[in-house]
Order: sequence, then C-alpha cells, then structure tokens
Amino acid sequence: MHIGKAIRLERIVNRNTGRTIVVPMDHGVTVGPIDGLVDMREAVGRVVDGGANAVIEHKGLVRCGHRASGKDIGLIVHLSASTTLSPFPNAKSLVASVEDAIRLGADAISIHCNLGDETEAAMLNDFGRVSSEAANWGIPLLAMVYARGPKVSDEYDPAVVAHCARVGTELGADIVKVPYTGDIESFSKVCDACCIPVVIAGGPKLDSTESFLQMVHDSLEAGGAGLSVGRNVFQHDDPTRLVEALNMVVHQDETVETALNHLKG
Repeated sequence: MHIGKAIRLERIVNRNTGRTIVVPMDHGVTVGPIDGLVDMREAVGRVVDGGANAVIEHKGLVRCGHRASGKDIGLIVHLSASTTLSPFPNAKSLVASVEDAIRLGADAISIHCNLGDETEAAMLNDFGRVSSEAANWGIPLLAMVYARGPKVSDEYDPAVVAHCARVGTELGADIVKVPYTGDIESFSKVCDACCIPVVIAGGPKLDSTESFLQMVHDSLEAGGAGLSVGRNVFQHDDPTRLVEALNMVVHQDETVETALNHLKG
C-alpha cells in the first residue's frame, strides 16, 4: 500500500483494533440543518470527547466544525450530494474533488453510490474516476454503497447488501459502508466476500440505544470493522457518553450490557 494512504488510514481506523467509529455529519445538504447539527463546533466536539475516530463533512462545513483546540479527530470530506427536495433524491452528483479534500486537510474522502437508481451509470462512472484519483494521491476512499431503485424490493436483503459491498471493493474503495442485514450469519457472508473493511450504516434513528449497540456488536461478531453512523449518534441525548459506550464495544470488545451500564452512569 502507498505509505501516504497507510498513514492516513491510521488516522481514521484504530491501528491496534483495525476498527473504526465514524460519525457522518453531511446531512445538511440532504435534509437541511437538522437537530444535532446546528452548531457544528459543538457537534464535532461532543463526538471527539467520546473518542470517535473520524467525522464526515462536506467541504464548506469543515471550517464550521474546526475547533482549533482540544483532541484531534480524523476528517473525511464527502464528495457526493443530493437533496430530498429533488424529484431524483437518490441520484448523487459529485460536488467536490479529491484535490479539494486534500487542500482542506482531509485524511480521507467518501462518496455515495445508489445501485439500481436510474442514474446508476453516472454514479459508477464517478466512483471509478474518484477511486483512480484517490489512489494517485494516496488518500483513502470510503464508499457508501446502497441499493435503491425501481428493481430493488428490499435494500437489506443479504444478497443485495453483499452485491453493494462487492461493488465497493471491486471499484477500489478502501472501506465500504453498507446497511446491516439483520443477523450475524448473513452479515458474515457480506464481510467474507470483501478484502477491505466493511462498516455498517445506521439508517433511520432507532428508538432504543440498546438495539443500536446490539446491532454494532453483532456486526463486529460477523467480521465487520465498525460503524459509520450519524443520527443515532449526534441526535442522542448524550452523544459523548454514547461514543464512549461505542468505544467499549468496538475497540475494547466489551459486552452490550457493560456499555449500557456505562451509559446509565
């Protein structure tokens, strides 16, 4: 591996565990300034204090979330965008470049690709081009790959999720983010088919913190490398303490019960 890429990967993936806790904060382009992401310095500070490995932000938000004090955190600049106001919300467009991310001090970049959408061809083309540019610059690429389109009846179907993960692997991502399939056995097949780290998405905000921690725990048991979860983290009543609990599960191999007890304080 390119030494520059290896060094940058260690800023977003724990070098001792090979796992990561990533908190996406790129939701503002998609849905606007939702709860938890109004004051970006405060939002970033909360997950930093909990021990998150990295955050994901759009290029213009980096200046809003930079704190200039306290502990450091890995920065992943997101290159893809669409809005819920669009008649084609699943059609992601490139709104930044690899060079933009490097100028901003990013440790990695991320893109979003929705397989099955009518604009899949354009998104795959962007994916391939960005992957080549990232490799040339030695900057890691996290690919968020989901199945969303008229032919997709269940985006959580294990075979569909495995297909998404394999696309991310084959097109050159260094980490691929996919939905959790719901159980250890099926998700292990997703992970087994990839030679890169697989992290889970959070999906809609869950009602139960216990179910969230259990999902993370089970994904690790299946061979996953951690999580890239936004709303279930930054919209929690106490994001800092939740990330501390996630660290216990992800990096310390503690039980869900132990992590829950920590949350209860």
